[in-house]
Amino acid sequence: MSASTTDLIKELRDRTGAGLMDCKKALQENSNDLDKSADWLREKGIAKASKKAGRVTKEGRNISYIHGDGKIGVLLELNSETDFVARNEAFEALGKEICLQIAAMAPLYVSEEQVPAEDIERETKVLEAQLKEEGKKPEQIEKIIPGKIKKYYSEVCLLNQAFIKDNTKTVDDLVKESIAKFGENIIVARFARFQVGGA
Repeated sequence: MSASTTDLIKELRDRTGAGLMDCKKALQENSNDLDKSADWLREKGIAKASKKAGRVTKEGRNISYIHGDGKIGVLLELNSETDFVARNEAFEALGKEICLQIAAMAPLYVSEEQVPAEDIERETKVLEAQLKEEGKKPEQIEKIIPGKIKKYYSEVCLLNQAFIKDNTKTVDDLVKESIAKFGENIIVARFARFQVGGA
């Protein structure tokens, strides 16, 4: 990433309050035009959502979902700032969509922050061994690993997963769209997935 790109990302973050990766994507989509990128983030609800991300979510509800013939069950805790939003039908609908995602894709964690360091270490060692086996040089391996770990996150972390009903966005994007719609912070607190015959 060039210094000028880094400066643009910083300026866009300051202007919109959006996350680093969201700003980077916005600039890529809009040929590094700051104004267009800021508008793009606003259209997607990301700029607004990021500004609300630090707000306390003391309300919410537990949402349950039983898949198919009762073989898979999901229990999700979805938090909001107010009881008014928690009781909204659209809030429950969001929860059901997330439950469906968990049932179908079986994530292990909500977000990257929850992945234990030893899991990343183990995954990195396995990937390094595989790449070495493929004949990759140490300097090549060093460049490839970050992308592979990002792919690992997209498999095991709920928020990083591609949304099953629209793979052009992640579950995190789906939540951010709802934050923009409701005008308050929404957090996926935790979930449990049960499968008959599963461990």
